Amino acid sequence: MAGLTRSDVEHVAYLARLRLTDEELVRLEGQLNHILDQYAKLAELDTSAIPPTAQTIEIENILREDVAAASLPVEAVLRNAKLTEGDFIVVPPILGGDA
Repeated sequence: MAGLTRSDVEHVAYLARLRLTDEELVRLEGQLNHILDQYAKLAELDTSAIPPTAQTIEIENILREDVAAASLPVEAVLRNAKLTEGDFIVVPPILGGDA
């Protein structure tokens, strides 16, 4: 497998909007080529007897069932609010406006 050139690394850095020094480019070129070398070694393995998989561990649902239940009374909720107006909690605006 052909390795990455300095020009390849500079191009990837440009696409990622990274401003790298010469030292960083040299180090990154070596690190990326090492990763590609390791991938090439893995690609040599015979995986014909291994079924394709998207998940390597069993997945189980750890969430509880969604069961409707009584909620808190409005008065109890409003007691915890810093500022209220009628049956509503007043919060500062998040898009413009005065706080």
